[in-house]
Amino acid sequence: MSVTGGLSRRERQILEILYQRGKASAAEVQTAMADAPSYSSVRTLLRVLEDKGHVKHLAEGLKYIYMPVVGREEAKRSAVKHLLDTYFGGSPEQIVAALLDVSSMRFKREDLDRMAEMIEKAKREGA
Repeated sequence: MSVTGGLSRRERQILEILYQRGKASAAEVQTAMADAPSYSSVRTLLRVLEDKGHVKHLAEGLKYIYMPVVGREEAKRSAVKHLLDTYFGGSPEQIVAALLDVSSMRFKREDLDRMAEMIEKAKREGA
């Protein structure tokens, strides 16, 4: 399942809030949102995310408390895989080349050194 592929900006925003908080009611999500839509819109978005399998809810008194179905790390891996498959034809070289080519990104020497270490580790481990 693609965890974050195909989500709207608002859906991603809600998921980020739930990842930060761990769990939240619709009212808490709305309060945490920048330029928040109406309460009923937030509830609708939460239902959509639940229908898509991204969040679940528990009844707590008269309100529902929502939480992400998968952890942030799994969601990140799934989003990168979706990006890789959708825009780069599954080519890790193309996605790295695009990342290095983004003119607005200026990598610090330490960032590049850490990435080089990750590549060397992957080579040693046969990834």
